[in-house]
Amino acid sequence: MNRKLIIVSLLAIIVSISALGCLDSESSASAGGSGPVKGTWIEPWTSADTVSIPVSSVERYTNVHFKVNTDIGEVSVMAYKLNDEVQVRSNVCPPCGSIGFTLTGDVLVCDSCGTVFDAATGEGIRGGCVAYPKESIPYTISDGNIVMNMDDVVTAHKMTVEAY
Repeated sequence: MNRKLIIVSLLAIIVSISALGCLDSESSASAGGSGPVKGTWIEPWTSADTVSIPVSSVERYTNVHFKVNTDIGEVSVMAYKLNDEVQVRSNVCPPCGSIGFTLTGDVLVCDSCGTVFDAATGEGIRGGCVAYPKESIPYTISDGNIVMNMDDVVTAHKMTVEAY
């Protein structure tokens, strides 16, 4: 009898700890907490002079990445939620050739080389690619969409690939 009680108690403790771990990691990711949030790739809507993504995608995934065909070729962009504000930036790390950043608390970490950037400013903090800050892309919100000017997307990309 005591053995069954011990086993049931241990199982209840394990299930409780597992459930708390799941709830904690989910809340820190969705609330912009310190847990790492990998980029989720989405498809933007494009026209000749604008690029749009749904605000709901950033709300749902916290960190989204998307590619835009421009006059200079394909350009990668990221949008993420930081302290209840949406940030939109160029999504490239030129020296290591990477596309993609993980949002970890208030920093962006290159998925390839591990260089760390300030998520609020895009400035490099530490790592091999700090001389290539992630340039911000201005946007407006219209009808539930984040709307960017195509020229601003291209300009941010060009500024990101040029070192200080």
